[in-house]
Amino acid sequence: MKSLFNLSFRIKIPLWGSLLILVTAGLVGLTLMFRAYDDLRQDVLISADSLGRTLSNTLFPAMLHDDVWRAFEIINAPFHGATPENPVQANALILLDNQDRVYVSTLPETYPTLADFRRFGPRYAELTEKLKAIKGETTRSFEIEGSDQIFVAAPVADGEKRLGTLLILYSKTVSVPRFRATALRASGIALLVLVVLLPINWYWGRRMAVPLVQLSSRMGKIRLRIPDALDPDAYAYQDELGQMFAAFAEMVEELRENERMKNEMVQSQRLAAVGSLAAGIAHEVNNPLCGMLTAVDTLKQRPDIDPRVMKTIGMLERGLIQISDTVRALLVEARARSHPLAPGDIEDVHTLLQPQAQKKSLNLEWRNALLSEAALPATDVRQILINLLLNAIQAAPEGGHVACGIVLEDRELVISIANDGRPLTDEQMAHLFEPFATTKETGHGLGLWVTYQIVQQLGGSIAAESAPGTVRFAVRLPLERLS
Repeated sequence: MKSLFNLSFRIKIPLWGSLLILVTAGLVGLTLMFRAYDDLRQDVLISADSLGRTLSNTLFPAMLHDDVWRAFEIINAPFHGATPENPVQANALILLDNQDRVYVSTLPETYPTLADFRRFGPRYAELTEKLKAIKGETTRSFEIEGSDQIFVAAPVADGEKRLGTLLILYSKTVSVPRFRATALRASGIALLVLVVLLPINWYWGRRMAVPLVQLSSRMGKIRLRIPDALDPDAYAYQDELGQMFAAFAEMVEELRENERMKNEMVQSQRLAAVGSLAAGIAHEVNNPLCGMLTAVDTLKQRPDIDPRVMKTIGMLERGLIQISDTVRALLVEARARSHPLAPGDIEDVHTLLQPQAQKKSLNLEWRNALLSEAALPATDVRQILINLLLNAIQAAPEGGHVACGIVLEDRELVISIANDGRPLTDEQMAHLFEPFATTKETGHGLGLWVTYQIVQQLGGSIAAESAPGTVRFAVRLPLERLS
């Protein structure tokens, strides 16, 4: 029995519903059959009572005048034209006198005239004793144990004067054909109910159970990862189950939001730590680097240097300058003062990068909605635009598409830059804004790092989205951050 309770709700709910329907249909069918049997029995008793009262009234004069033949005709009258199919047809009628002798019967060979009724067997003797208890003109029915007959006794009396008793015998199986027909009808109705209700039960049972199974499966995965939300169409109702599924959906959304905030915090802390380390290293490298560049410049001023040595010095100087540029890129916190951002600053970037886009036959879609000055440092915003647009142009395929949009929304400057290049991998997304983490085959990987640092200094946010056919960067900078 325990194994039934351990079944999945997907099976248990329809199964228990089906069992309940089967039991209910069975009980209804049995109730109908017993009711039919009781109605048939009542019909027999009512018919017997009516017949007994009618015959006893007509038999009284015949017995009073000791007219046996007339009495015989009277008790045989109900059998004239009778059909065997009549469920309330009596088997026999026996008229007893006050000495419990057969006065006349419809079966004279079985119950001969003047025969003592008790001699037909102990059951008849028992019935004889019960007949003595009948008072007045009351009709009574008797069932003797071991007998297949129902006896209905009607006194033949007029007032206080009683001449005998009329016994009407019915077979206990008289109602079997009608009972069988009623049972068949009840079974048909129960079967029809089952045919209609069982599919509905299985449909609604599974309709309720499948979302519960999905919910259970997802709840079991919470320890390992944030589960997927349930399909809202799986159970689109507002009852207790629907409220539970809605609460689960809210919980999943909150878990995802907490996970996102946690990842952002970890990313921010990691970038801050890496930035501090990189800036410290850059400071330490910058001091001797400046000395080396000064020494190289001094060496170049000497007139007696061999041309081959001068060529080597030039290579050395270019290498040191490259190192100096990298160091300056890492030291993004040391920024110069700048004028407020104007629409012309944005258009300058468009003009500056247009040749780069034309070299690759790119469709550069430009939407600049900045119509007046904004309280943001122009140099920093231009640097953000240049870095992101250069990356987008380099990532876009030949003849591809690059889109740039600049708008003001709710006291924020929103920059959106997208390209149709190859999507970023999860590994690239995880380290996107770290120094020396590049998505290109060439480059030192400082462009996004510098952009991230500038955005952080301006109190803004930067996010990347990657999907097949689109890589998008979105920057939001609050106004009134002019340094």
